Amino acid sequence: MLDIRFVREHPDEVKENIKKKFQDAKLPLVDEVINLDAEYRAAIGEGDTLRANRNKLSKQIGMLMGQAKKDPSKAAEAEEIKKQVTAQADRLKELETKEAELQDKIRDIMYTIPQMIDPSVPIGPDDSCNVEVQRFGDPVVPDYPIPYHVDIMESFDGIDLDAAGRVSGNGFYYLLGDIARLHEAVLAYARDFMIDQKGFTYVIPPFMMHGNVVKGVMSFPEMEAMMYKIEGEDLYLIGTSEHTMIGRFIDQIIPEAKLPLTLTSYSPCFRKEVGSHGLEERGVYRIHQFEKQEMIVVCRPEESMDWYNKLWSYSVELFRNMEIPVRQLECCSGDLADLKVKSCDIEAWSPRQQKYFEVCSCSNLGDAQARRLGIRVKGADGKMYLAHTLNNTCVAPPRMLIAFLENHLQKDGTVTIPKCLQPYMGGKEVLTPKG
Repeated sequence: MLDIRFVREHPDEVKENIKKKFQDAKLPLVDEVINLDAEYRAAIGEGDTLRANRNKLSKQIGMLMGQAKKDPSKAAEAEEIKKQVTAQADRLKELETKEAELQDKIRDIMYTIPQMIDPSVPIGPDDSCNVEVQRFGDPVVPDYPIPYHVDIMESFDGIDLDAAGRVSGNGFYYLLGDIARLHEAVLAYARDFMIDQKGFTYVIPPFMMHGNVVKGVMSFPEMEAMMYKIEGEDLYLIGTSEHTMIGRFIDQIIPEAKLPLTLTSYSPCFRKEVGSHGLEERGVYRIHQFEKQEMIVVCRPEESMDWYNKLWSYSVELFRNMEIPVRQLECCSGDLADLKVKSCDIEAWSPRQQKYFEVCSCSNLGDAQARRLGIRVKGADGKMYLAHTLNNTCVAPPRMLIAFLENHLQKDGTVTIPKCLQPYMGGKEVLTPKG
């Protein structure tokens, strides 16, 4: 969400940014919101003038009423002025109603106009124009076939999709035995990696949030495609812990000395997955429910790009510790959600498909969430400014287990456990399939 003053003073830049995001249908909104803002400011100006005049007239009435004790004609004069005050009061009510209506219209449009993207973002209409930046680890294609991930899990008696379908429908799962333990091992390792090696503070947040927080942390299209609403209540299930982690600071003033806030959070995540991707027919790649360890940073504006680069590099380090080849993919302008300034995906290598797929998403949202939620920082000089917010995935199983199992599957059907996970797997170095 942009500052209305920036839109007013730099309309051409805002329009050019909209074009870069291939959202030309939004171009008329810039002039519309500028006109509404002018009307809003004019209404405020007229209201301020009327209030000042009302105060002046009220003093006159008091003075005339005092004089009326000696000169009764002053009472009639005071009554005439009272009529003026009444008329102005009616006009003020009209203006206040108009101001509220204009403010709502302006806010709705400002929520729709996208954030200004970073100059380094590649320009393109959709994810087909995302750009590979670099690779980490050599992708390997073994000389034996790699089965579908569900088949690998089933060889360990590690997944029951049929039962999940009967209980909850498509897009859910039961994980069992070694696969369930591996799922938790990955989360526990990611948690400790962020706490012990990166110095982040561990947080378990609420898994539901109010509607005003939802609107503060994401765009309307994201909200429609992702969020589950609790019927009859002003509560939504979180799609990621980023939502309530950032929401924690709604309408708060953070002392600058406390920045940066570096937080890592665990949560289940719930998503409708409405849209072009949809659900996977059989598997755990795109599902309604999963778990995630997340990274969150709240910082000063001048530090946010440095933190952006740190965050995605932490994901790379984490996956390389688990001996999974990955690459960094820069998201193009058309693939950025409207609140994002810059974003990249970390993708893991799939030996079965012989291509990379997304396992982490790192985003710098600039001051967009802070502006919507009222997250301010008080500087050492006492001045207030908006914080910058960033988020990134540590790990999000069970999807990332697809990459793990494919990259660690051996010819005999066993799965090797890298050293970093062995303490979380009871010391096991290898998982052996059942039967």
